[in-house]
Amino acid sequence: MAEVVAKRKLPREVDELSESQARLDLFAASQDSDGDSDDASFDESDDENSEYSSSEISEEEDEIGEIVTLKDDSASEDDSGNEASDEDATKRADNKKRGVEDTTNRVNVKEKQIKALQGTLEPKVTEGVSKSSRRRQKRREKKAAELELNRQNDERSSKGEEATDDEKKVEDGLPKPSGISQDKEKPAVDEYEFDSSDEEDIRNTVGNIPMEWYRGFDHIGYNVKGEKIIKPPTRDELDEFLNKVDNPEYWRTVFDSKNGEDIVLSDEDLDVIRRIQRGGYPDATVDPYEPYSDFFTHETMIHPVTRFPDHKRSFIPSLTEKAMVSRYLHLMRQGILKPSWEKDREKEKAKQKVPYYDLWKADEDDTRRRHIAHIAAPKLPLPGHSESYRPPPEYILPDKAPIDERNETPEGESRLRFTRPQYDALRKVPFYQRYFHERFSRCLDLYLCPRQRVVRNRLDADDILPQLPKPKDLQPFPTTLALLYTGHTSYVRSISVDPSGQWLVSGSDDKTVRFWEVSTGRCLKVVEVEGAVQCVAWCPNPVLCLVAISVESVVHLYNPKLGDKLVVSGTDKLIEDYQQPDDPKPMPQVEWEIAEGSRYEEGYRLSLKHFKPTRQVNWHGKGDYFSCVIPTGQRTSILIHQLSKRRSQNPFKKFKGLIQCSSFHPTRPFLFVATQKQVRVYNLIKQVMVKKLITYAKWISSISIHPSGDNIIIGTYDCKLSWFDLDLSVTPYKTLRHHKQAIRSVCYHRRYPLFASASDDGTVIICHGQVYNDLLQNPMIVPVKVLKGHSITSGLGVLCCEFHPSQPWIFSSAADGNIRLFT
Repeated sequence: MAEVVAKRKLPREVDELSESQARLDLFAASQDSDGDSDDASFDESDDENSEYSSSEISEEEDEIGEIVTLKDDSASEDDSGNEASDEDATKRADNKKRGVEDTTNRVNVKEKQIKALQGTLEPKVTEGVSKSSRRRQKRREKKAAELELNRQNDERSSKGEEATDDEKKVEDGLPKPSGISQDKEKPAVDEYEFDSSDEEDIRNTVGNIPMEWYRGFDHIGYNVKGEKIIKPPTRDELDEFLNKVDNPEYWRTVFDSKNGEDIVLSDEDLDVIRRIQRGGYPDATVDPYEPYSDFFTHETMIHPVTRFPDHKRSFIPSLTEKAMVSRYLHLMRQGILKPSWEKDREKEKAKQKVPYYDLWKADEDDTRRRHIAHIAAPKLPLPGHSESYRPPPEYILPDKAPIDERNETPEGESRLRFTRPQYDALRKVPFYQRYFHERFSRCLDLYLCPRQRVVRNRLDADDILPQLPKPKDLQPFPTTLALLYTGHTSYVRSISVDPSGQWLVSGSDDKTVRFWEVSTGRCLKVVEVEGAVQCVAWCPNPVLCLVAISVESVVHLYNPKLGDKLVVSGTDKLIEDYQQPDDPKPMPQVEWEIAEGSRYEEGYRLSLKHFKPTRQVNWHGKGDYFSCVIPTGQRTSILIHQLSKRRSQNPFKKFKGLIQCSSFHPTRPFLFVATQKQVRVYNLIKQVMVKKLITYAKWISSISIHPSGDNIIIGTYDCKLSWFDLDLSVTPYKTLRHHKQAIRSVCYHRRYPLFASASDDGTVIICHGQVYNDLLQNPMIVPVKVLKGHSITSGLGVLCCEFHPSQPWIFSSAADGNIRLFT
């Protein structure tokens, strides 16, 4: 077995090696400077002395550094040590003589070449030299100075002078000064050959790419010719440990993986690292507490920083400012608050005016005094005929009249405490016994009872009401009864119009669903179901002919086979072409069934059986999705079904409150869910709640979305209709209280700026609701017509209302079993 033996310098060899070590360092520095020169003469001198330099370096390093050799176990340690010491002594003496002579000759040659080079470069340096040529000139001058210093050191070492302090540091193992090169084996590279720009150092020829890409390869990229660039040799753990022991600068040495070399951090770099660790700035010249210069200015700029339009709620007047303006206006009317120019004018008049005062001037005219206003005592009513000392004859009763007749008074008059005598003159009127008592009581009332002046506001009704346009200017809107659809024998709870506007479907508590022709009022088809119909909804997609019928806990998809035959056949084909997936995921709360046999011939296509009764069915605008509201479903109070894939999903794991109704947004993936007192808006894609509308209502009955999607109306059982502007606030923009009974249904028109509300008082109120594209203008809401005609049955009036899709017509169904069309 061979073992690794590390042999260090002996104390007796230090004195003999000191001179040769200094000479070798100076020689290596001269070799590095020769490699950086651009002249051909420098390259020739390097070629001549390359053999000697390599041999001398190898021999001297064997003596100085730590020697690692492989030694056989059978060899003797003492014998080899004695022989090596004799041979080293002879080699050391020969190399010392040759090195001194060769170094002196080479230094003289270099000095001549440098002087010749400086002589040729001096006349070329002018004021118009570029930046890169100036940099090169400085480098050459610096290297020439270094060569001069090296030559002087060589002369001192040849004469046997004592080494300088820097050379002693080198012998002791300390880092060398910046003028002496530390890397002896590094080959000389002419960096001026590649200096095509202002970059001073070009070492990485691969480029700015991650070195991790070549982790498993033996190369780190390719050069311009397409040849592989081999990775530099890596050091193993033994080399790293020896370097850590021998190199005193190891603690400040870092490895540059990009350029493949070790970099010794300078004192400036260490200071930067310490400042960063303390949480300071890397640059020591930065003042973190320098005066702050504000980027924005208080002056109005032509081009502001941002052009974001003001929000709509910023234009709502402030109540605090309103009160302040009212107070200033009151002070100005009283004459207390005056402008500065008026005050100056009064001061000038006061100086010119002679100070005379009116002693008898009334206090009421003096409006400048800021004291508590004097409140005059209330005046007593003047005496009438009954209190006169000479009343008319009709007020005088005869003396013989009974006392009860004398005390009787006409209706509306107060009972008098005295009789009505008559006197010829005032001097004959006797003294009133309670005169002083009444005067004293009045004085107490004036003194003790507080009084307050009440200012009566004289306002006209025209000043309070807003300036709204006349209903005639807002036409068209439905005004008269055009058709009456009769046939149902019980409550008609729901109606719906197809997208084309030709057919009408209605559902009643008499367990029938009827299809009507809108233009003639003729009943085309009657479908009997198994229970009371809660809701009917026509699919809004004009390509499909489907009607959703909610009966107790089942929702039927029915094809009435009305209209275009291609649409009817296309609807059946769409349902028949469905292919069930390989791994279906059924929902336990819903069961999809396909109609067959006689039910298919009647028109039934699909049936969705829910676990509890459903209340409302609402279609999405594209006609593929529809939602079902199950009020008593708790966690599954609302379900969303997809027709094309025949699957159902529950969007909420848990929900707070009792769900009343729901509606889809016309354009966005939003779902509006109304509980008893609030309306929540959910984003179905992100699965988050966007807004929560506060209605201030006791119980919500219905909801409708504006075709633009930015406004909604809500009807409540407490006789209120609330309009919400989603861009403005989460509270109602307007609240209408026109109905006297509970509101059952509300709806928007798809094309015209109209909306309607149906109530238990038997009326349908049509309102004009204009929504503007300008965000700075609020919607205009004007009631235009009250439609009457339905009779109240068992306390219920109009149960549902629906606008025609293209005409300004409205359908209404009531508890009396009739359907009316107003045009």
